[in-house]
Amino acid sequence: MSLDLNAIKLDKQYVVECIDTHTAGEPLRTIVAGIPEPQGQTMLAKRRYCQSEYEHFRRALMFEPRGHADMYGALITQPEHPSSNFGVLFMHNEGYSTMCGHAIIALTQLHKHANTHNGHEEVALSIDTPAGTIHSFYRDDSDIVKFTNVPAFVHCLDESVHLPLYGQVSCDVAFGGAFYGFVNADELDISLSLDNHSELISVGQQIKAQLAPKLNLDHPDADMNFLYGIIFYSNSQLHNTEHFSRHVCIFAEGELDRSPTGTGVSARVAILHQRNQLKKGQSVFIEGILGAGFHVAIDALCVAYQRDAIVPVVSGQAYITGTHQFYLDPQDPLIQGFILR
Repeated sequence: MSLDLNAIKLDKQYVVECIDTHTAGEPLRTIVAGIPEPQGQTMLAKRRYCQSEYEHFRRALMFEPRGHADMYGALITQPEHPSSNFGVLFMHNEGYSTMCGHAIIALTQLHKHANTHNGHEEVALSIDTPAGTIHSFYRDDSDIVKFTNVPAFVHCLDESVHLPLYGQVSCDVAFGGAFYGFVNADELDISLSLDNHSELISVGQQIKAQLAPKLNLDHPDADMNFLYGIIFYSNSQLHNTEHFSRHVCIFAEGELDRSPTGTGVSARVAILHQRNQLKKGQSVFIEGILGAGFHVAIDALCVAYQRDAIVPVVSGQAYITGTHQFYLDPQDPLIQGFILR
């Protein structure tokens, strides 16, 4: 049967336009049109507005049948600061996060596709997020994108939780745009392989449930003070033995990040620096569960949030996978979506 897509008439008020990308395998659905600008003078205020008013949009675009349990999204907004290029809010299967490194890389790559510059000159963007303003950089003659993240710091080292099947589990907790608990997968004897994804999700959720109540998180912005995810790491389970480490992050409501997590690698280097395992200016490559990943380095030492911190620089690659015109039919009984795992 021949079908002319142009012959299908859709009510434009129910159309949402998106561009899909992936960064080291982790998806990003960027919403570029069809959702009204969220209210609020700051990105944190816009985030709170979305939490109270835009849940129907999040569920419709992240959940099945348009998305899936591990879909991730970004909503482009007006910037908080006049000097910034744009603002962005991040969403997933549970709600709205505060910063996302893989999304920053993808959004910077989209900006590159939409604009033509001198290939030898570095183009700088300022992107407002709930965690703060992120500075990202690209050149037309390179597929590498890098960004300077908000300051990262260690909250605590060697916090312990107990799991029935694993006993005592040691966790380091650090902030890299969001708070993460870090667990040495080798000490647990747990595989960071694709075929072990179900166990990683289950154990990650168990650790998060045990660890979160024990933490007195103290970021100055109260909206930041929640444990976003658990990152399993290994310096031996590597796709490429020249890489430094592998990360598998379980975040939100059991999402498994395909990338090593941009904010996660930022938090990890803060831990490495505090343990005297990484110095200012040193760069390491951290891979995700698929083998692709990010370079991350300590650009500077600083004092932020009334504590010693580091300034991470993360670089990686992102690719466009498709464009969409989603139709949110108000008569659809499943408009709010659903998730099956």
